[in-house]
Amino acid sequence: MTLTAPGHRATLDAALDTIRSRGYWSPHPEHPKAYEGDGAAAFRARCGQRFALGQPGVDGWVGGEVSPYGFPLGIEYPHADPDVLLPAMRAALPAWRAAGPETRALTCLDVLARINARTQEFAHAVMHTTGQAYPMALQAGGPHAQDRALEAVAHAFAEQTRAPSAAGWTKPQGRREPLRLAKEFHAVPRGVSLLVGCRTFPTWNGFPGLFASLATGNPVLVKPHPAAVLPLALAVETAREALAAAGFDPNLVALAPERPGEGSARQLALREEVRIVDYTGSTAFGDWLEQHALQAQVFTEKAGVNTVLVDSTADYRGMLANLAFSLSLYSGQMCTTPQNLLIPRGGIETDAGHKSFDEVVADLAAAVDGLLADEARAVTLLGAIVAPEVLARLAAAPGLGEVILPSRALTHPEFPEATVRTPLIVALDAADPACRAEWFGPVSFAVAVGSTAEGLRLLRRTIRERGAMTVLGHTTSPEVEAALTEVCLDECAQLSLNLTGGVYVNQTAAFSDFHGTGGNPAANASLVDAAFVTPRFRFVEVRRPSA
Repeated sequence: MTLTAPGHRATLDAALDTIRSRGYWSPHPEHPKAYEGDGAAAFRARCGQRFALGQPGVDGWVGGEVSPYGFPLGIEYPHADPDVLLPAMRAALPAWRAAGPETRALTCLDVLARINARTQEFAHAVMHTTGQAYPMALQAGGPHAQDRALEAVAHAFAEQTRAPSAAGWTKPQGRREPLRLAKEFHAVPRGVSLLVGCRTFPTWNGFPGLFASLATGNPVLVKPHPAAVLPLALAVETAREALAAAGFDPNLVALAPERPGEGSARQLALREEVRIVDYTGSTAFGDWLEQHALQAQVFTEKAGVNTVLVDSTADYRGMLANLAFSLSLYSGQMCTTPQNLLIPRGGIETDAGHKSFDEVVADLAAAVDGLLADEARAVTLLGAIVAPEVLARLAAAPGLGEVILPSRALTHPEFPEATVRTPLIVALDAADPACRAEWFGPVSFAVAVGSTAEGLRLLRRTIRERGAMTVLGHTTSPEVEAALTEVCLDECAQLSLNLTGGVYVNQTAAFSDFHGTGGNPAANASLVDAAFVTPRFRFVEVRRPSA
């Protein structure tokens, strides 16, 4: 491989241009026909086998993944002794640091090119560990995740090259000889980076941290969720191959799956070698990391209560269709899925006339039912329930209020053992504390508020106390739009307005949209901005007299 290949450099330059313009661009096609190979066959060939990586310190084999579509994967992964693996990773750092930002960036792009070529295989791995339907697993787990990785590399390169690598410094001294120094500026990595993977979006959520750390010179230890190891194991395998091909130590990227009940994320996060932690998951463990992994820079995406404020609309049917899709996508198992729909008790004004609260929620329920009426099509949108905890919440939620839309069990035509459920909508009053807690999964609340002003106050309180990854507003009033914008600016939450077409609140576009803000309790980081990459390195200056 030639690291200075025009293709990689051109891709990096295009990414750098796009993170400045914030327009649409992607080098990774979304359509499955763009990718060659039999991903299903590659996935099946992995099942029932050992996944060897050639890592040092292997002291056993671990596994246990079960597809949410109803069968065990039977894959075993190498369990490593951190006392052997971490020193080996640390030993790989000096040469990677010395390579410099451009070589690191282009090597990362080669890793991504190799991952992109295996997109079909990644799609099946994501599908059968997360429960995502195949179309989403291919897009979100493949090109969209790869876009986020490339975005992270672009930001990392831009920030590391913001200062020149060398400069001459001359200070005049009147009649005396000027003072002259030759100065070097080195972007120096912090140390080993620990990626704690999530189950629902292992590549989409994992790739930004992995590539941001690697591009800034840090070795990356990938600790996957025990139920979703395969997608990140494929990424580690690909990265190790690309690094070795480029002449670098493959131990710059390694996998650390855990034994049942081992809880290795806690142990690894406190290791002295670990200087960066990337985490997506529960608030409880995210808070623990922030409070205890004090030797490391910790980036967390935790839980929030995403809210929709419905004040009025100029496209009632479009609003309902858009919301129905957002509530149904991946059975609501997204950190960006709307949970609370704040609707005035007195109803709303629409292009179809005034609609009462009861009419709005009934029409939304009908829109969801209509979207999912064809069960064979519905399963390609809903996917499968990822964990028993989601089912437990779905079973408990009807007892909280009036059920507007009950959840139904569907049978997957290809995977009859899959657990597939349609969304549940429950009506609550704004005073009900249940609407201020997170109910991850296909559970949404139609929350009756006394007025739009009361809804704005509840929205502000919810973001401040619980956080939000997304906020959506529907209004035809400039005054309400301004007030809603002010709340989101004050509380640092991402806002979408009047979405009625093919853009949905739970989806964000790489290079253009920021995923989270890092400014409310839902997350302390944003994917991807400069603040996500700059703490991963520091500038170290070397200066000496010059002639």
